[in-house]
Amino acid sequence: MNNKNNKLSFIIALIVTAFTTISCVDNLNVIPINPQVTQTFNQDEVFAKVYASFALTGQEGPAGNGDIEGLDEGRFSIYRCLWNVNELSTDEAICSWSDAEVLELNYNNWSSQSTITDGLYSRLYFTVTLCNHFLEQTNGLTDDISVKQRAEVRFLRATAYYYLMDFFGNVPFTEVVSLTPPTQMKRADLFAWVEKELKECSADMYEPRTAPYYRVDKAAAWLLLSRLYLNAVVYTSVPATATEAAVVGTPRWDDAAIYAKRVIDSGYVLNPSFKQLFMADNAGTIDGSTVNTAPQEIIFPIAADGKKTKAWGTSLFLIASTHSTGMVPWGTTESWGGNRARATLLKKFFTINPSGTSVSGFFSDSKDLTTSLIASSKDNRALFDKSSLSLGLAITGPTIFRQGYQVIKFTNVRADGGTTSDTQYTDMDVPFMRVAEAYLNYAEAVLRGGAVVSGYAAIDAVNALRTRASAPVFNTTTNPLTLPKILDERAREFFFEGYRRSDLIRFNMYGGATGYTWDWKANEPAGVDFPADYNLFPIPANDLNANSNLVQNPGY
Repeated sequence: MNNKNNKLSFIIALIVTAFTTISCVDNLNVIPINPQVTQTFNQDEVFAKVYASFALTGQEGPAGNGDIEGLDEGRFSIYRCLWNVNELSTDEAICSWSDAEVLELNYNNWSSQSTITDGLYSRLYFTVTLCNHFLEQTNGLTDDISVKQRAEVRFLRATAYYYLMDFFGNVPFTEVVSLTPPTQMKRADLFAWVEKELKECSADMYEPRTAPYYRVDKAAAWLLLSRLYLNAVVYTSVPATATEAAVVGTPRWDDAAIYAKRVIDSGYVLNPSFKQLFMADNAGTIDGSTVNTAPQEIIFPIAADGKKTKAWGTSLFLIASTHSTGMVPWGTTESWGGNRARATLLKKFFTINPSGTSVSGFFSDSKDLTTSLIASSKDNRALFDKSSLSLGLAITGPTIFRQGYQVIKFTNVRADGGTTSDTQYTDMDVPFMRVAEAYLNYAEAVLRGGAVVSGYAAIDAVNALRTRASAPVFNTTTNPLTLPKILDERAREFFFEGYRRSDLIRFNMYGGATGYTWDWKANEPAGVDFPADYNLFPIPANDLNANSNLVQNPGY
């Protein structure tokens, strides 16, 4: 997309068959290919590479011979970019590292020159390009294997375009491989395209829970449709310009509820153990575990395996960046210790005392905040650790490592107590999409005006999650369910999983004069508002310079 990223340009698909892919999924394994030798199109290998683009960054395991020239493979994997943008820029996470992209996101102060926008944009378009190449080369194939593969690749391309639409608004769009610079599609039009694509491709995808593990099925498409419709007002609105009035987006609450309920009824169910979802054997029997039953909830896992799928930017990033010396064992020798919870996240679970140095309801076990809490604070999802930090809850300086509470949500320890495949690289698959989201999507859509589906009450959907967490449930008299409570519930269920930014934007609590602040928002200790223009990220300057069809987002 720019001179620095020559491998990423739309020429990349012309040589995509030269890629080497390693996967921990037997049916996605491919044979290494010499990149110096011209190859003919190999359908299974390119299909594997499409999936691998969500987990890996190059052709030599954790790093080396990267897919995108000029991008640090550890810092700029697709998942790590998504996570950083959706978490560090919000009220959930803050990082003590000095990397440029970390500081910009911590303080909500990025630009079109930022490495994070360039890295995220590049990774997503790399996936789009792989998908376009695969779909062009398999066009017209009608055998059962090809039909399934093409449907899944269309889903993965729609997912990449969904994130491009969410982060960047009006973006370059193409469904083909071409040397011609793509034109820019309006956000509302891309919304309609993603909707159409997901509906069409889902017809040919596996029925829920029948696909080989690590491959997506119809439930993934339905869940993404539900998320799309939940944010429809945001995605279909158009800000005012000097010559045109603003266009208010069109709500799709009924559709959001319908597709969320379809996922709830799909056969995926809430796993009884919340912790198991984020452990080393969360692939269940695929990992040789008869204890961990997380696959019944995880709809789209991003594969990780300490031997076969080594990567710096998936679950190793989640685990190592949240752990440091003195914490409960986390199952890897890596302990980077940069990412911590902002105080605003702790307040979703606990009552902070007036001094701001501790929380109420503490307990005999200082290493696990889910035990020995007072009843009103009980929540098994409160996976934080205070014992490793000596300087208290308050973060007086974001670059001070030993402040704030660290998150113990992600671990490379097995639920069955077994040995992991490697002491450094992790086995924990990233639960990229899980059925719990459908419960909260459904409840929010109904509370916002969507029709109740099959008599299923919004409060029952939320209480299903709270019951799993052993938390006090909502009721219609003393503790009624409201939209602000749903937003807080989304934080409790999905903190540090890469959801938060779009939730805050949908609730008008991110950019603009929102009145909602968090610690260090816009680089102020108590937090201040930042411009509404920052609800979108800028089109990277490199791509603007290379493609005259593009217009920059307002405010950049």
